[in-house]
Amino acid sequence: MNTRRRNLLTGALAAVGLAAAELPFASLARAADLPQALAPIRQIRAGELDVGYYEAGPADGKPVLLLHGWPYDIHSYAEVAPLLAAQGYRVIVPHLRGHGSTRFLSDAAFRNGQQAAVALDIIALMDALKIPKAILAGYDWGARTANIIAALWPERCKAMVSVNGYLINNRERNKLPLSPKAEHGWWYQFYFATERGQAGYQANRREFAHLIWKANSPQWNFDQATFDRSAASFDNPDYIAIVIHNYRWRLSVADGDPKYDALERQLAAGPAIAAPTITLDGDSDGVAPATDGKAYAARFTGKRTHRVIKGVGHNLPQEAPQAFAQAVIDVDAY
Repeated sequence: MNTRRRNLLTGALAAVGLAAAELPFASLARAADLPQALAPIRQIRAGELDVGYYEAGPADGKPVLLLHGWPYDIHSYAEVAPLLAAQGYRVIVPHLRGHGSTRFLSDAAFRNGQQAAVALDIIALMDALKIPKAILAGYDWGARTANIIAALWPERCKAMVSVNGYLINNRERNKLPLSPKAEHGWWYQFYFATERGQAGYQANRREFAHLIWKANSPQWNFDQATFDRSAASFDNPDYIAIVIHNYRWRLSVADGDPKYDALERQLAAGPAIAAPTITLDGDSDGVAPATDGKAYAARFTGKRTHRVIKGVGHNLPQEAPQAFAQAVIDVDAY
């Protein structure tokens, strides 16, 4: 394990009051000895998708679904997954729609990136895998998806880890302008709202993702091999369509599917989440600055703890895998 990674993890654990010796997996192999890729990838039909997913741990273990964000993929959990599997959890890491080996079953299906559609994909995956209830953990798109399931289908969520807190979208609220500094951080949403932006993204998807990785996590010194491992997932034929629709839908410049209208009305109301939750922020997040978690505290009606992880940016599970895995273990005990 290189010195910088060791210092990063030590700082992250100190930020939440944990020493390495207190971790149940502290004696595991060094990070360099962990799998460099999540493989093999399994496929299962679930809802309107053929979902690609990685699974680790005992089949009868407590299920944990680890949900990735954009512009990332399942390899955000390349170190988290084996840590949790070693503790007896059944770990499921799916490629979200438009990513990796996940494919639509129908060529005619609407390439829809709205939040309700992505959440229902995970419900369908749980049904296909015969998982009635799971711990849900994620960041970015993945945290939003976990939030939605916990809010609308609480019987499916045992507990939750959510980076950046409560992320359910309200499109009317999204129409309100933010400060110039805050708007600057979301520049790509406005770029994607244009035809020029879509064409530019289509032509430069890897360069675009690399730029966002750097901007979102300014202290994360990832290497080219780490980036390339995830960037392969962006070659999915539906990737551009899903990403563009997701951000256009958020800004109300693209319509969603009417079949989700009732769900979106429920989500726009800001439903409460009763599941035990740990919310996490990285204090070096270039797009979502760390907070004390109080602004959205009322949305969580069950036990909740907020943690700020030092030296970490937006891709928190990949930058601080032990702190993220520890949050999953801790929230399981709430």
